[in-house]
Amino acid sequence: MTTLKLRANTGTRTNATVGLATFWLSVLVLLPLAALTTEAFTAGGITGFIRAVTAPDALAALRITLTVSVIVALINAVFGTLIAWVLVRDDFPGKQIVNTLIDLPFALPTIVASLVLLSLYGPDSPLTLNATQPALVLALTFVTLPFVVRAVQPVLIELDRDVEEAAASLGANNRIIFFRIVLPALLPALLSGSGLAFARAIGEYGSVVLIGGNIPGHTQVASQYIQEQIESDVPSAAAAVSVVLLAITFVVLIALRKVK
Repeated sequence: MTTLKLRANTGTRTNATVGLATFWLSVLVLLPLAALTTEAFTAGGITGFIRAVTAPDALAALRITLTVSVIVALINAVFGTLIAWVLVRDDFPGKQIVNTLIDLPFALPTIVASLVLLSLYGPDSPLTLNATQPALVLALTFVTLPFVVRAVQPVLIELDRDVEEAAASLGANNRIIFFRIVLPALLPALLSGSGLAFARAIGEYGSVVLIGGNIPGHTQVASQYIQEQIESDVPSAAAAVSVVLLAITFVVLIALRKVK
């Protein structure tokens, strides 16, 4: 009897916990997503949705966003891995400071990052990148770097170095050791971090708002196009492009779950 009561109490607590979690998830995520999707189809249904996302400026903004985000993910895959390697395998003065600075983009308001980049590479700078696509790449690389470093770093820490030493004793050089032993072990974490960097980049706004220039067809990213549609009182078009970004992000996150 006591066992049955304990099981009943446990089941009740579990159901209450699941119900509370589902309610909170619905309030924070599901209901806003449903409202956004509904708004995207208010102006002409599926025809209006297609017309909104295939408008020339919308297509240009999506193309620029995806292209720049892929470039940013690739850059961070390389340099994020390199930084993680240095932080784990090397000792040098100021290592803890560098390790702390990696997380700065997480804590720093992204509009501040854009302001800093504008002061460094703006119109008054000797190296002017303002209102160019390289400026977009630079800004998005800055805010997404920690995703790769923090994904790869713990794997490197846990990696068994005895295997590397055994390969070296058998005559393998550093290149073979890295590509045959280290990289396969890092690959899931590397893909996960790069995927998260890509997902963050396609929706980023603050870090590019000043340095990017917001030039339609040239440097205007999807988030800026969405803001433009809101300011032009075309919320359905803004919602339609937002749904496309959400769909892309959702597919990326599903793929990352498969990688893990």
